[in-house]
Amino acid sequence: MDLPVLVLNYNYEPLNICAARRAVVLVLGGKAEVLEHNGHDIMTPSQVLRAPSVIRLAHLVRRPMPQVKLSRREIFRRDNYTCQYCGLHSNDLTLDHVMPRHRGGAHTWENLVSACRQCNHRKGGRTPEEARMKLRKHPFRPHAGPYYAIERRLQNGAYEEWRKFLPSTVGRA
Repeated sequence: MDLPVLVLNYNYEPLNICAARRAVVLVLGGKAEVLEHNGHDIMTPSQVLRAPSVIRLAHLVRRPMPQVKLSRREIFRRDNYTCQYCGLHSNDLTLDHVMPRHRGGAHTWENLVSACRQCNHRKGGRTPEEARMKLRKHPFRPHAGPYYAIERRLQNGAYEEWRKFLPSTVGRA
């Protein structure tokens, strides 16, 4: 029941990804229709349902542009899992506040970077200039396009039955 399901708006625009359980509730409630199945079955006490892979909502839903949430994982993804001081590419990184928090630095996109443990320790509670360290890239808030959540899911695993419903630019990195 936790299988991912692509949710399309009434106009076939990709909206989101939900769990199969939520998709079945939408379909049985008449709020969506199934366009593709994924080959799995969902057993209920009274019937066996084919699990959906792609559903389309029965009414058009307006939604705001998605925002990238500030988290460790998203900071590391933005910085390509690279220390912003020495350039070491690693999965063992820490977060560094460019302007230390005890000196008024905020916990924001523009003040957080990925750093290896050695560089973070070397910098300590100082600014990069005080520690004589140079940032490779200045931190920024990443832009999330309209298909941000779907692109991330496609990077983790291919769902071929979704491809015909997605613009050709989504998931082709």
